[in-house]
Amino acid sequence: MSVSDDAAPSPLAGARPFWQTGLGRRLILFAALAAVAFVIDFSASDISRLVMPIVGFGDGTEASIFDRVFLALLIGGFLTLNILAVRLLPFVAQVLVVWAELLLVFLAFFYSFDLDFPYIVERLPILIFTGAFTTLYVSLVSIALASVLAMAGALARLSKSGPAYAVATFYISFFRGTPLLLQVYIIYLGLPQLGLTLDPVPSGIIALTLCYGAYMAEIFRAGIQSIPRGQTEAGLSLGLSRPLIMRKIVLPQAIKVIIPPTGNQFIAMLKDSSLISILGVWELMFLARTQGRAEFKHFEMLITAALIYWAISFVFELIQARIERHYGKSDLGR
Repeated sequence: MSVSDDAAPSPLAGARPFWQTGLGRRLILFAALAAVAFVIDFSASDISRLVMPIVGFGDGTEASIFDRVFLALLIGGFLTLNILAVRLLPFVAQVLVVWAELLLVFLAFFYSFDLDFPYIVERLPILIFTGAFTTLYVSLVSIALASVLAMAGALARLSKSGPAYAVATFYISFFRGTPLLLQVYIIYLGLPQLGLTLDPVPSGIIALTLCYGAYMAEIFRAGIQSIPRGQTEAGLSLGLSRPLIMRKIVLPQAIKVIIPPTGNQFIAMLKDSSLISILGVWELMFLARTQGRAEFKHFEMLITAALIYWAISFVFELIQARIERHYGKSDLGR
C-alpha cells in the first residue's frame, strides 16, 4: 500500500477560498460600496452635514480625510445592510422596494437643484397636452410606417433579385450611416428643391420613418433568418406558396425575436423625435426649452420633460412586456 493511500484526507480539501464564501462576498460588497462612496465624496453634501454631527465626527461644514473615510464606511455599511435586508424579501417585493428606493434617490437629487415647483405645476399642462401629445403622435405614426418599410427592406434584403437587394442595401447603408439630424434637414430643406414642399410635422415623420426603417429592416431580417430553413421546406413540401409560408409559418415564429428590439427602437424614437423641434414643431423638448427660456427656469422645464419622457417610455415598456408574454406562451412550459 502506498503512502498516499494511508494518508488521511486533509480537512481543508475542497474548501472554498474566503472571497467565495458568504461572509467574503459581503465584505467585498461592503468594500466596493465604501470605495465608491469615498470617490464620490459626500463630505460636502447634505448627508455629511446631517450625519457627521450626529455620530460625533466633524462639525458638518468641513471634513478631513479621516471624516471622508468614516463617512464612506458608514454609507457602505448602510447600503450593504440594505441590500442584505432586501434579499430576504420575495422577488416581487425586492423589485418594488429597490424601485422605490432608487426613485427616492432621484427625487432627492432633483430636489437638490432648488427647483421652482409652482412654476413646474403651472407649465405642466402645456407640456403634457401639447408637447407630449405631439411627441406621441409623431412617434406612433413613424413607428407604424417604419415597420412597413422595414418589412419591405428585410424581404428585399433576403430576395434573390439583384435590383431589390441593391436598393435595400443602399437604403439601409445610407440611413444608418448618416445622422438623423442631417436627414431631417435634407428632407425639410431639400425636397422643396424638387418642387415638393412639406410642413414640419410630415417632414419629421418621414425622416424618422426612413431612419428607423433602416435599423428595423436588419432586425426583421435577423428575426426571419432565425427560423430554421426546414420550416420553409416543410411548407413547400405541403404545396404552400412562399408568400403563404412567410405569412403563416415564418413570421408568427419570428415575431418573438422581432418584438424586443423593435420595442427598444420605438422608445429610442420617442427621444429622437425631439430633433424635429429644430423645424419649429411644438413637441415636448421644444416646449420645455421655450418655456424654460422665458423666465430662465431651464432646469425646471428640462427635468420635467425628462420625467415625462420616462413616464411615457415606462408605459410602453409595460405594453412591450405584455406583447412578449403573449407571443411567448409556447415557451412558458420550458
